[in-house]
Amino acid sequence: QVQLVESGGGLVQAGGSLRLSCAASGSIFSINAMGWYRQAPGMQRELVAGWVLGGSTSYADSVKGRFTISRDTAKNMVYLQMNSLKPEDTAVYYCKAEVSGGLTIDYWGQGTQVTVSS
Repeated sequence: QVQLVESGGGLVQAGGSLRLSCAASGSIFSINAMGWYRQAPGMQRELVAGWVLGGSTSYADSVKGRFTISRDTAKNMVYLQMNSLKPEDTAVYYCKAEVSGGLTIDYWGQGTQVTVSS
């Protein structure tokens, strides 16, 4: 079992920045990938940024050059630095951890709201 708690969301003006944090606890040694997803009203949840064991990262085209995912293994934290925010970035942002041990299981946080005003 892995528990994830996000924080750092809020209201920001277009062009501003926010840093989201995700605190992982539990069987963190079994995590082989983590990611940030977002879901806007009426839309499907989409991958924003991902990290896999070994350090490779990936980003949605819409956030490349603006968002950065990073992981602090000593603190069991994953961060999403979001710069040059746009109104279309408004969504609930979720942290996900993927655990593989025979079966692959995804764990999700409760989400944090990000609202970007124009």
